[in-house]
Amino acid sequence: MTENERPELAAWRERLARTLDEQRVEARQRRHAKGYRTARENIEDLVDPGSLLEYGQLAVAAQRSRRDYQDLQSSTAADGIITGTGTINAGLVGADRARSAVIVNDYSVLAGTQGFFHHKKLDRICELAEELRLPLVMYTEGGGGRPGDTDVLTQIAGLNIRSFSTWAGLSGKVPRIAVNNGYCFAGNAALFGCADFTIATRSSWIGMAGPAMIEGGGLGKFDPTDIGPIEIQEKNGVVDIVARDEAHATALARQLLSYFQGPVETWTATSQEGLRDLVPQDRRWAYPVRRVIETIADTDSFLELQRIFGRSIITGFIRLQGRPVALIANDCQQMGGAVDSQASEKAARFLRICNALGLPLLSLTDTPGFMVGPDSERVGAVRSMSSLFLAGAALSVPVVTIFLRKGYGLGAMAMAGGSFVRPVYAASWPTGEFGGMGLEGAVRLGFRKELDAVAEPAERETLFQQLLARMYEVGKATEAAAHLEIDAVIDPADTREVVTRALEAAGAFNNNRTWSTQT
Repeated sequence: MTENERPELAAWRERLARTLDEQRVEARQRRHAKGYRTARENIEDLVDPGSLLEYGQLAVAAQRSRRDYQDLQSSTAADGIITGTGTINAGLVGADRARSAVIVNDYSVLAGTQGFFHHKKLDRICELAEELRLPLVMYTEGGGGRPGDTDVLTQIAGLNIRSFSTWAGLSGKVPRIAVNNGYCFAGNAALFGCADFTIATRSSWIGMAGPAMIEGGGLGKFDPTDIGPIEIQEKNGVVDIVARDEAHATALARQLLSYFQGPVETWTATSQEGLRDLVPQDRRWAYPVRRVIETIADTDSFLELQRIFGRSIITGFIRLQGRPVALIANDCQQMGGAVDSQASEKAARFLRICNALGLPLLSLTDTPGFMVGPDSERVGAVRSMSSLFLAGAALSVPVVTIFLRKGYGLGAMAMAGGSFVRPVYAASWPTGEFGGMGLEGAVRLGFRKELDAVAEPAERETLFQQLLARMYEVGKATEAAAHLEIDAVIDPADTREVVTRALEAAGAFNNNRTWSTQT
């Protein structure tokens, strides 16, 4: 208290101070001892300096009837959840487009559990985010519902809350990014899984129930680290991006959010001539398609999602001349680029989110089609692969498709939004080849009688190669363009310019934040 300061002002300062790390020494030390950051350290790193407007900072757990009130003010500071508005990336995209909302669950408060006032704060900021069209970043570490809020006498199960439906209801309205480090169980995991995009550190365990609930349900006794380790959740696609630690996760959250905040003024791009030689002359050889993506995109602008889930399709974001674009691409180093069930589900979900949030789409296609066979059908191929057509049919954003090499069958159609006439521009590199199915299969199926008539294996192989070469000539890119099945054949070195011009012509860059103006 300073000299002549009014006592109520001094009391307010003291009350606020009890919520901050400086007075919560033991809680801060426990976090640092584990190599983790405090909730306030994360929020200070995420939000631009001086821009945070906090909501509900003075809340405490609804446990006044069982615990000392002054102790609650520090030990249950903000009731375990910091919420507010501010700007993120203002220096990159400008203050107006950087406006955001933030939610940070505080594990140092009752293991990050969700209490009565905790839920009220969460609901309040989600409702504001919808009203003000603010993207949301949420840190989800925590143990789910809290049974110890004894002040609440007007509920039994406490299931008449809105938090989960309110958060889920923001889907397609504003971008939502969930970030996790540490344990994330039950209700916290439900929030994590409902996000549009998920980031988790290597020190993450994410599950729809924690050890106590699992044991209580008679399902056995497990350590927290047995439940949903990052190795599992990365492989099954629950986590979009795996980060080294909280600092890295926060940097990734800022980068991911930036694609939905619009263009940046400063950008560079590498020489494009190298694209001419990235596809091997031998059409049977694979090549690293990520090199194609990184060459076409602005330097260091490519951010990939779900890298080891559904690996035959790559999903992510790039920038072209500073402007954000969603991207899907076949990876011919994975099953030859064939689209399997996991890849279909991954790409369909990605398309739905990016369409709802207004990002134009670039598809780099090189696929022999959908993965077929009995094993594929055992995992629901018909349903999952069809979902890619449903997502494509619902697209309202401009799509540009560039065929790098193979464009065969239903899989290639699905990669182009459902049809080769769906994109605003569909072009191929000279290495492109097209057909209703893969050339080898088409020859074996269409010329079976002729091949079976040749008894000597070497002669049969010679005939097969002759028929294959003939099919290739019929289905090569220039012939597809001549028959108007695609719009053009382009120099690979012109890909970046062609895609940019096509999206410009379609008005794709007029407003990258369509979600911010919806009513």
